[in-house]
Amino acid sequence: MVISVSYHDTVTKLQEVSHEPAGPFDRYDWYALLQDYGTRPVIALGESEYRRVALPLMEGPSGLESLSNWFTFSWRIWGSNDDWADETLRAIARDLRKRTRRIDLRLVPGEYKCVDRLQSAFRSAGWMVFRKPCDENHILYVDGRSFAEYWSYRSGQMRTTLKRKGKKVDIEIDTVFHEDNWRIYQDIYAKSWKPSEEREDLLEAFARREGELGHLRLGIARADGKPVAAQFWTVEKGTAYIHKLAHIEEANPLSAGTTLTAAMFEHVIDTDKVTLVDFGTGTDAYKSDWMEHRRPRYALTCLDWRQPSCWGAIIKQSIRRLAPQKLRS
Repeated sequence: MVISVSYHDTVTKLQEVSHEPAGPFDRYDWYALLQDYGTRPVIALGESEYRRVALPLMEGPSGLESLSNWFTFSWRIWGSNDDWADETLRAIARDLRKRTRRIDLRLVPGEYKCVDRLQSAFRSAGWMVFRKPCDENHILYVDGRSFAEYWSYRSGQMRTTLKRKGKKVDIEIDTVFHEDNWRIYQDIYAKSWKPSEEREDLLEAFARREGELGHLRLGIARADGKPVAAQFWTVEKGTAYIHKLAHIEEANPLSAGTTLTAAMFEHVIDTDKVTLVDFGTGTDAYKSDWMEHRRPRYALTCLDWRQPSCWGAIIKQSIRRLAPQKLRS
């Protein structure tokens, strides 16, 4: 099988790859948005008469890395999952050694055998590959439950809090992008404990697009008419994605955040009929209060051992891998 490998500085080439998106950050329009807002892509495309496979990459400080940003939930291979696709993937990995000495792939899921396929492809192509968990993804399998049934599994403290304080705030859930409510969300986020957004403009553009697609779920909680909490979710192909949550400090006694989160869960479970709720990445303890399972996200560091400039990184990665778990940072 003859396979050609080429590189492209525009995400347009991704449209030529047969690909079933696995969420909002695995779609062509997400990568187009990153490009529109300043990210410089490097699309590694492998083609044969049987398959097209692509790795959406970008230039990083030490070489190439996953085309993603702070907002991304996961990153994966573009293309089908079969022996022909894997042979094409190995060809890409071999050719990349002509272009860079290091590739860092982050937020790679274990689902779809994605991390295993990448690790195998790069190792067979002669790279030294170091794999480690880099984050975790909290999820809820609805399993046909109604919200009331799901809620009955939550802690007694959560159920009591909602019963006592739920009527103290009014909830509004938008499924269409409205400028006024987005400004309310931004204002609440700015006044919350959360760090400032790296790219508010990109996030707003993403929210607008999700609104146009019918995916947006923007929740606002008000106490005595004043906005005190806001949440940005999307719903797509039976999955609800929780992107952003925030509340102002004075809302703490009202537990407005808990009330709004419960209302959002009720909406996506009972109205949208989702089968999965995805709370994104992060090790925040409160996520376990709402979710029931965790999935690892992996980092793959691929180093070309032929390059002397990589030897220091290889030694460092090897020591880290051999060190006892309790000593790892």
